[in-house]
Amino acid sequence: MMRFLPLIALVMAAPVTAKPLTVHMGETWVFTVVHGQPADARKVLPATKLAASEIKVSVQPLMGTTMTLTNNSKFDYAYRATLIIPGGKAGPAKSCAVPAKGRLAIEHWPRPVAAVRLSDFRPAPAGSLCP
Repeated sequence: MMRFLPLIALVMAAPVTAKPLTVHMGETWVFTVVHGQPADARKVLPATKLAASEIKVSVQPLMGTTMTLTNNSKFDYAYRATLIIPGGKAGPAKSCAVPAKGRLAIEHWPRPVAAVRLSDFRPAPAGSLCP
């Protein structure tokens, strides 16, 4: 058992690989961005206040599907949004940049979806809209 301790310590010290975040209809999540992917994600109440470098996302059934994002980091972000329709099929969606410093971005799709998957965040030029 003692010979496995260094291996166990190495595995425990290895960084957790970030992966896309899937936000289901009616959910609100807060996360940070690490290596371009959502990290440290946790489900929260919609009124939750953000710490520095956090992003909050909410997906609601408003006029089809409405997603709001609040970005409390110092960078504007462009990202990939993938719509998951009822039944599980996935398809890409156009998404606009999320402005920095606690500002809000709103995305709208005319049809209801089961969830929205967020991934591939990258810094966007300040003030950019839809890259």
